[in-house]
Amino acid sequence: MSLVDLVMPKLGESIMEATILKWYKKKGDIIKQDETLLDIATDKVDSEVPSTAEGVIEDILFNENDVVPIGTVIAKIRVGATSSTATAAQAPTPQYEEAKVIEHIPYQPAASQPINQSTNNAVRFYSPLVLNIAQQEGISMTELENIPGTGQDGRISKKDILSYVGVKKGGQSTTDHRPPTTGQQPTQQATVISTTQPQTSNQQLQTTNNDQRSTANNNLPTVYTGNVEIIEMDRMRKLIAKHMVDSKHTSAHVTSFAECDVTNLVLWREKVKKDFEKREGEKITFTPLFIEAIVKCIKKYPWLSSSVDGDKIIIKKDLNIGMATALPSGNLIVPVIKNADQLNLTGLTKQVNGLANAARTGKLKPDDTTGGTFTLTNVGTFGSIMGTPIINQPQVAIMAVGAIKKRPVVVETPQGDSIAIRHMMYISLSYDHRIIDGGLGSTFLNAVSKELENFDSSRTI
Repeated sequence: MSLVDLVMPKLGESIMEATILKWYKKKGDIIKQDETLLDIATDKVDSEVPSTAEGVIEDILFNENDVVPIGTVIAKIRVGATSSTATAAQAPTPQYEEAKVIEHIPYQPAASQPINQSTNNAVRFYSPLVLNIAQQEGISMTELENIPGTGQDGRISKKDILSYVGVKKGGQSTTDHRPPTTGQQPTQQATVISTTQPQTSNQQLQTTNNDQRSTANNNLPTVYTGNVEIIEMDRMRKLIAKHMVDSKHTSAHVTSFAECDVTNLVLWREKVKKDFEKREGEKITFTPLFIEAIVKCIKKYPWLSSSVDGDKIIIKKDLNIGMATALPSGNLIVPVIKNADQLNLTGLTKQVNGLANAARTGKLKPDDTTGGTFTLTNVGTFGSIMGTPIINQPQVAIMAVGAIKKRPVVVETPQGDSIAIRHMMYISLSYDHRIIDGGLGSTFLNAVSKELENFDSSRTI
């Protein structure tokens, strides 16, 4: 019999960690190869993780709701064992079990840092979850070392650090309240003014006191007045919020707008949609038509499908188009149509419908949301006539299409100008001004507009 390590799988090029949502097996249970062992969640999608071997669960190293780095061992499977033989095996001591959980990400304080040691003078270790919470809450390693731990050998548990965060946000003292060790005398912090200091020390003291009052005020809990309802963000909304802010901090956003007459496109779709659905079993929407136009124009202007790496521009030759899709919860997710330039309109339609349905029913796979090189978002679905979308990092551009509206417009003909009722739509392009100048961004957007306006209403599908 041998032990097989089950590691947190790689779920995409930009994903570094995942949250364990649910374990379907416990220690000692039999599991088959490819049987679902646990559910995990990333900032993009929830997914099932199958077992890579058949045997008995020897050990489960992380709990539900733990955030685990990609590649970390999360469970051990004894191959060739049965449940009875696994139970008969000698169980490891609690100390050993806990050590296995934390050995993957130990924290070794530098020699110059004060080391807060446990009673047996061992170096303190921190679980990935504790380190993740500390990073999110802005807790320094010096603070972390001084948090009393209730775990074995004084280790900090999730409960310990959350309690510390709660006290800190409440404005209470967060100093270490553990009794001093033998030979130490308790001390009190105080502001001392030396009589040998120059007169400017009064000004320095005043500045220090102001800074202390400012810090104390920042730690006070927020008070909401009036009739309010407080709603905690769900996990996906928190991640979306973080990504939006990170994108604004990363890219120099510029948005250009264009108006296009899509009358030919609208009339053509109306003419073919019934026959297409009857033949293909799929409804043809406007989205594949928009993606087709975008792909044609990216081939002319390839910098729109790129990313920035320091001072390098990485041109993506594989045209993978992301499409923002609304979920029943109100959140958005961006499934990706891989190699969209190699698909005809029928293929694009089936990909669009399949990914949209998978997104709404929670059946997207991790690979379905990775590798995008350009994104389309349809703000017209919600009634907006135009929008200024935020770039989906590490891409450099995103296009929004607004609602199609009938409007009276001036139509130029060889016989002269006339006013006619046309189907009009605004499109907008947000792009990264670090590498996409206004000229290129506007030229690309105008090219997409012309592609839609000049749609061949006599084409067959």
